[in-house]
Amino acid sequence: MQSKVEICGVNTAKLTVLKNEQTMRLLQQSKQGDKKARDTLISGNLRLVLSVIQRFANRGEPMDDLFQVGCVGLIKAIDNFDITQKVRFSTYAVPMIIGEIRRYLRDNSAVRVSRSMRDNAYRALTVREKLMARDQREPTVEEIAREMGVRREEVVFALDAIAEPVSLYEPVYQDGGDALCVMDQVRDVGNTDDSWLEQISMKQAMSELSDREKRILALRFYDGKTQMEVAREVGISQAQVSRLEKGVLEKIKSKL
Repeated sequence: MQSKVEICGVNTAKLTVLKNEQTMRLLQQSKQGDKKARDTLISGNLRLVLSVIQRFANRGEPMDDLFQVGCVGLIKAIDNFDITQKVRFSTYAVPMIIGEIRRYLRDNSAVRVSRSMRDNAYRALTVREKLMARDQREPTVEEIAREMGVRREEVVFALDAIAEPVSLYEPVYQDGGDALCVMDQVRDVGNTDDSWLEQISMKQAMSELSDREKRILALRFYDGKTQMEVAREVGISQAQVSRLEKGVLEKIKSKL
């Protein structure tokens, strides 16, 4: 699908690419109400949309749909771009196109979140676009939260809640050979084969201790008592507690 020449009825092989000077001139004309200049801007930046939607090619969505959504983001960028700012149009347009596609993917996601959380997230996205139009740059989370009048954490939680899931098989790096996927970088350090064997060995070692030895270990290492306190509770001397404790630990170490 990525090699498709025609998308949404548009022959991608014949798309024109505008130079920065042409783009700025057309933007100025478009701001003055020239509809022909606006149409030329849209057609002259469709390759930009194509380059962006390649990032989402493995999400299982039809490329035609992503292209149409990306064009909506492009049009928003054209209408909201501030020509008085010394920023390239593409620098401003790419995040707008990406944001529009991500919003579309979130709305069509199988993962459901609460209505209030979704409302907060969309409000944050609206404020983000407003700040982008005003400042011509990507706003920080703190700036979005301040504009909304909420805590930073609320913005983070809301945006995380509607973030689209990432496939474990999504490639993150490829250098000629097999692609490195997300699952290759994710591992459970708490449930490895070594940890399972260690737990089994620990249970076996504990099962071979006497009731008094188990009680001494529990008082020392679970309750945090000193050897003198254990001695008084068990009814033996502190020296006996020290000797028993050392012997028990040696037994356990020999099993691990």
